[in-house]
Amino acid sequence: MTEETKDYRDTVFLPKTDFPMKAGLAQKEPAILDRWARINLYQKLREARAGAERFILHDGPPYANGDLHMGHALNKILKDLVVRSQTLLGKDAPYVPGWDCHGLPIEWKVEEQYRKKKLNKDEVDPVAFRAECRAYAQKWVDVQRDQFQRLGVIGDWADPYLTMKFESEAIIAGELLKFAERGQLYRGAKPVMWSPVEKTALAEAEVEYEDITSTQIDVAFEIIEAPNAPELVGAHAVIWTTTPWTIPVNQALSYGNAIHYQHFKASDGKRYVVAFDLLDKFKARTGLTIEKFDDEPDSLDENESLSKFVSHGLEGSQLAGAKARHPMHARGEFYAKPRPFLDGSHFVTTDAGTGLVHMAPDHGEDDFLLCKANGIDPVFAVTDDGKYRDDWAWLGGQGSVINKKFVASDGPICTDLREAGALLAASDDFTHSYPHSWRSKAKIIFRCTPQWFIPMDAPLDQPLPERVREGHAVGEDIAEATGMHVNEDAPTPASAAVNHNGATLRGTALDAIENTRWVPERSKNRIRSMVEGRPDWVISRQRAWGVPIPLYVHRTSGDYLRDEAVNGRILSAFREGGADAWFAADHQALLGADYHLAEYEPVTDILDVWFDSGSTHAFVIEARYGEGVRADLYLEGSDQHRGWFQSSLLESSGTRGRAPYDAVLTHGFALDKNGRKMSKSIGNIVDPLKVIDQSGADILRLWVASTDYFEDVRIGDEVLKGTGDAYRKIRNTFRYMLGALDGFTDAEKVDVADMPELERYILLRLGELDVELRSAVDSLQFHRYGRALSDFANEDLSAFFFDIRKDCLYCDGEDSQRRRAYRTVLDILFHALVRYAAPILVFTAEEVWQTRFPDEDGSVHLLTWPELPALPGDNAISTKWADIRALRERVTETIEPLRREKTIRSSNEAEVWVPEMPLPPEDLSEIFISSAVHRGEGEIRVERTAYHKCGRCWRHLPEVVADGELCDRCAEVVKA
Repeated sequence: MTEETKDYRDTVFLPKTDFPMKAGLAQKEPAILDRWARINLYQKLREARAGAERFILHDGPPYANGDLHMGHALNKILKDLVVRSQTLLGKDAPYVPGWDCHGLPIEWKVEEQYRKKKLNKDEVDPVAFRAECRAYAQKWVDVQRDQFQRLGVIGDWADPYLTMKFESEAIIAGELLKFAERGQLYRGAKPVMWSPVEKTALAEAEVEYEDITSTQIDVAFEIIEAPNAPELVGAHAVIWTTTPWTIPVNQALSYGNAIHYQHFKASDGKRYVVAFDLLDKFKARTGLTIEKFDDEPDSLDENESLSKFVSHGLEGSQLAGAKARHPMHARGEFYAKPRPFLDGSHFVTTDAGTGLVHMAPDHGEDDFLLCKANGIDPVFAVTDDGKYRDDWAWLGGQGSVINKKFVASDGPICTDLREAGALLAASDDFTHSYPHSWRSKAKIIFRCTPQWFIPMDAPLDQPLPERVREGHAVGEDIAEATGMHVNEDAPTPASAAVNHNGATLRGTALDAIENTRWVPERSKNRIRSMVEGRPDWVISRQRAWGVPIPLYVHRTSGDYLRDEAVNGRILSAFREGGADAWFAADHQALLGADYHLAEYEPVTDILDVWFDSGSTHAFVIEARYGEGVRADLYLEGSDQHRGWFQSSLLESSGTRGRAPYDAVLTHGFALDKNGRKMSKSIGNIVDPLKVIDQSGADILRLWVASTDYFEDVRIGDEVLKGTGDAYRKIRNTFRYMLGALDGFTDAEKVDVADMPELERYILLRLGELDVELRSAVDSLQFHRYGRALSDFANEDLSAFFFDIRKDCLYCDGEDSQRRRAYRTVLDILFHALVRYAAPILVFTAEEVWQTRFPDEDGSVHLLTWPELPALPGDNAISTKWADIRALRERVTETIEPLRREKTIRSSNEAEVWVPEMPLPPEDLSEIFISSAVHRGEGEIRVERTAYHKCGRCWRHLPEVVADGELCDRCAEVVKA
């Protein structure tokens, strides 16, 4: 600036705002949270939306155990996006957070404290132990409550639901008694997934699969009877297994009726029976070769076709009635009993092994059903800690059976089999997938124990037969009562025989699945297949911390008592003293005068924690909003298809004949930047609490709203950096609008009809954004919502509309129609965008709103969806301006090389020639932010202008006679 050049800065209308460019979210957000608590924002919302259409998202209970992790953050933020967007739409959308407080993880942690003190939990009074579990759970509820609120999640944090509240425990028990009163429970001995480390049965949802390396063995059972193939007597039937520890509990062998078996002589001088198709694999494992029988030709060559053995082949059906003896038959009565061959055609295959399968009904469902159908009962040889019971004839008191050393090729089982001459092969190199406890990470076993079940395939409107309820529910009793047909003609899985008409729990649940909205739609197939194939629901656990199964079993008949008056007294006791009342109860008082305690035994098992959480709809939704009310939405990770989604579905289907939800949203898991599961051992955990402390919760919230969470999502430093950049752009959009609207009043507003076409086009784009955001909310696709909002702010506004109109804002006269129209649109944009952003950027939107409209008791979150000005659906304007924007981009691309070469310093110094003129040249010049626009031929052409620069607006215009002088517009404004 020369000495003669005037300074016009004080005549330019620059934006003014106290809203800082630097967010400082980590410091500001806690203060905003405190303010919301002070004004009781959640209650204000309930009052503001009273009487409106209700939308209920039912919170799936996280476990009250440990700090929140990124999976928690993803889940809770997604739920908050749903709740806040529905609230913005004007609905009454309450959110009641809750916690799962019972079960193994908490009990396990308390036991760890006992073990450190070298105390035995079993020697402690159960009520005292449960009190410690309750205190432990409450501690983590309090911790997690603060952490979830720090994410900006709004809800009834003052009155959350807890499964350990007395009223909750009473309702959970009451839901179970609904099954009991209709005779829809039975106690049966069936193999269940069992954790020897935790000493309890596990639900499918508590099990995860990992690859392990096991010991595989081939064991020979000498055939002692074979009425349909006498030549087999003295030969050895060979079985193959990867669970050597089940051999001490073997009770039978099974074969495939249509499998072709080969009876052959081997190089060790013994005769064996193996499936023909598996001979090569058998030889490879054992190192045995095939020798000729005495009646075979001398020229027999081991490498020749096995067709020469056809005279010694047999069909599986010929094994019917055969018997073998256990390799340890000298060990006592159990082992001396001959092992029958049973037709297992529905599960015995030639995919692997030998085509013969050893049966241990204690440790496999197929084994159990087939043996029970043939009168063979479990023997319960393996104790709850995975050892053989002390009185067991072979390896009594030894184990644990899942200990790798115990079952290894040089372990006691293989050593004894080898000494008995029955171990043909053993190697410790078989890799396969195996179930593990989700909590302890220890391997589990299938173990037959007495458990309580809810049948999947029994008619819901009829009580189970008395013999099933009595606790003698095994084999054919369960099959007959539940439709699990077991017979010698290839058993049919239960689900295959179900007529899906709602008559059974399985059928009712499958009907409910069809009548539920699943998001994404493909998730319906997953839960449907799980329900179709699942076994009866095991609802009992052998632990201390949980809701007890409040039943009295008759000591003689074994049937459980079904009496509404007794059940009423039980539930009253629970409501008054919680589930502890069962463990410290005067049971005679609960039974009343009609029954004698001497004749009844109280059940000591507790309920599976999934039954607890599956009942939450009863004490959260119905208890708060009325009987028959169900949730509009359940929202959890994809693992809950076998967990909460399913247990809730089964519980409600059994007690109410329908699902407890109208819709279910499934999201993926939060993975590290490389797509791996986060793990302390790998060191790749992204801690949401650290992210919040460094960058603020709104950054995490924007990340969630920017990801396709229907798949697994990744997060790491680069992802968070990109999210931070996107946040700053949105923040700067708000900062610009706040500054540009400084001093704006209603008196300045201009009717839409009187606005320039550009302003009307932007309002049309705003309307299109509004439609897209509503659609995203309706479809629960908040990644569409977040991206659409961000793209509009960046591309339509900052990079286009604001860029073009900043000259008008700064340099037009305060009363100019164009400037007033621009500021009117900015006001409309502000009111819309701050509302649109509020469900995602909860803290920033509040800061923005309070900056412009400070109100100690107000909040942006009390507002409703914006009402946009009525605009005709003018496709012509939209099409025209889409073309103009495309032309503008081409012009900008043409100018950019000249800027890089410093031929020109800014687009204001450019004169542009374009082949088309959709607007007058002066309008196009403003759109392109150039000095002048001319019609040209062919390609777009740009040259440095010869026009002088206005000293106020800095535009190069023909009327400016010298650099620093004023253009006509600026001269008029300055004069005014």
